[in-house]
Amino acid sequence: MQYWLMKSEPDEVSIDDALAAPGSVVPWVGVRNYQARNFMRDAMRIGDGVLFYHSSCAEPGIAGLAEVASTAYPDPTQFDADSKYYDPKSMPENPRWLMVDVKATHKTRLMPLAELRSLPDLGDMQILKRGNRLSITPVSPFEWRCIIQHIK
Repeated sequence: MQYWLMKSEPDEVSIDDALAAPGSVVPWVGVRNYQARNFMRDAMRIGDGVLFYHSSCAEPGIAGLAEVASTAYPDPTQFDADSKYYDPKSMPENPRWLMVDVKATHKTRLMPLAELRSLPDLGDMQILKRGNRLSITPVSPFEWRCIIQHIK
């Protein structure tokens, strides 16, 4: 099993939205970074743990737990000219962008970015590195356990 931190803007999909969705499953649309796409395509497996992270909001941080609920498949928003995620260079016969489904398992207390930064054991965590803007990053088993201990 692997672990991931997946960022979502809460005004687009929050942990509450995910929990309220049928089966608590939401499609993780709109990833437009090749490295994040490759994580979904090459490394994510059904059942992998997910830290559901609220980003681009007043107080960014981990807001819940989830799991990967599907293998990667083409993101249909890349073909929709009305979508903000439209990519005119992507073709249905050769899609550029992929997505996975994510199943929210439960909401946690918000663990803000400042708190993550304050924990010495998380010093090497990808999200805390300068210049990190990826919407999906791997989380080590050690980092996962540390976070789980602090959000409960």
